[in-house]
Amino acid sequence: MIQTAPTPAGDARIHWFDAGNAKLTLALGHGAGGGVEARDLRALAAALPERGVTVALVEQPWRVAGKKVAPAPKTLDSAWTALWPVIAGRGGPVVAGGRSAGARVACRTAKELGAVAVLALSFPLHPPGKPEKSRAEELTGAALPALVVQGAKDPFGRPEEFPPGTRLVPVPDGDHGFAVPKKAAIGQDGALAVITEAVAEWLAGLPG
Repeated sequence: MIQTAPTPAGDARIHWFDAGNAKLTLALGHGAGGGVEARDLRALAAALPERGVTVALVEQPWRVAGKKVAPAPKTLDSAWTALWPVIAGRGGPVVAGGRSAGARVACRTAKELGAVAVLALSFPLHPPGKPEKSRAEELTGAALPALVVQGAKDPFGRPEEFPPGTRLVPVPDGDHGFAVPKKAAIGQDGALAVITEAVAEWLAGLPG
């Protein structure tokens, strides 16, 4: 089901993947270079409902409007915040998450919105080649249980670059979009299975 939700930046769309008797809802935002069709978001939306997790893929207003460039972080945050009551209104705990820029939005807003945890897919720890421009404070500042799923070859931050104590699942040979080379032993389906299994296990272990 696709639901339109108004925000200060224009209409957003929520793509619902419902679980019967859902234990919780996982809200996922997309990155600045793509939309809800990203392979990891689609894989989670396909795999989690049968495990009792409703997935809400959030399409930011700039994508709905057909624009190619994402707006400033403040605009992304305000849109996400505006549609949160629609997601939370279904009842039950909600985990905030997203990939890349969407993960940053989730980290910046989760505590304020009452999320119970944060899922960061391909968190852009720093711009490629500029490790000194770290965004680690956004991740640690969420002050909630958090899981990072990161490609082993992500130029925006490899797993070993994250702060000590980060709960992190590396995806072997994965890049920022979790694509793996054709010669990789794990294969593309295997890489996505690493993501879905790790996230499902983590979500099942959350309190409440």
